[in-house]
Amino acid sequence: MLYDHHMGIRFKKNITFKTKKIMPANILIEKSAEHIIKSKYTVAFTGAGISVESGIPPFRGKHGLWNRYNPEVLDLSFYLENPVHCWRFIREIFYDFFTDATPNDAHLVLAKMEEKGLLQSVVTQNIDNLHQEAGSKTVHEFHGNSKRLKCLKCGKMFDVTDIDLKNIPPKCDEDGEILKPDFIFFGEGIPRKAYENSFADAENAEVCIIVGSTGEVTPASFVPRAAKQNGATIIEINPQESLFTNYITDVHLKGKASEILNQIGNHLF
Repeated sequence: MLYDHHMGIRFKKNITFKTKKIMPANILIEKSAEHIIKSKYTVAFTGAGISVESGIPPFRGKHGLWNRYNPEVLDLSFYLENPVHCWRFIREIFYDFFTDATPNDAHLVLAKMEEKGLLQSVVTQNIDNLHQEAGSKTVHEFHGNSKRLKCLKCGKMFDVTDIDLKNIPPKCDEDGEILKPDFIFFGEGIPRKAYENSFADAENAEVCIIVGSTGEVTPASFVPRAAKQNGATIIEINPQESLFTNYITDVHLKGKASEILNQIGNHLF
């Protein structure tokens, strides 16, 4: 039994490996499209892998950012004590490197699926705002959004494009307090609204499409597990096996997110 201390939700843990028939890739694509077309409620669950093709590296793994930067700059306690030091790295990581990133075809196909009524929401672990820029309307940002800055004293929100990040740390124009990016730091809880909406959609889902998530980060990884527990068909799009593959995945489509979703899109519209 898995226990999520954040919301007190229990999940059954399936400890047996699923046996899957090996099918040609084109048949798996067609099968996935059929599941989506028949579904009355489909949710996409996305992780860092969907944004890699937009030039945004993941935090974890061989080429992850934490191999180049100390994660303590995103530790809330350390940040509150050393905001000037932390902002030097925050600016470099989130606002210098990735400022020109644009949505790729994977983001665009998901947005079009929503437009056509084939996708009800996106639950994303990403903080890059690329789903919204692609046109997705219902996006549950499990870990927040780097495009917003928040005053921890008065709660006022700022669009990062309205802030001059040449002068750091940025400060609130109401009370002079140092602003914090509106995404989750280590030591912070998940935004309640995003959490509740994500699990509500997972419980309603007939199909859950996992895109670019390895399943390593909790409690986010419990979202597709909750969908599976409530009877959803799980379609996984990842180039390699993940922590989902042998436990909850029904159809594993191996490859780049944009290529696979474009192929699915060809069957949908």
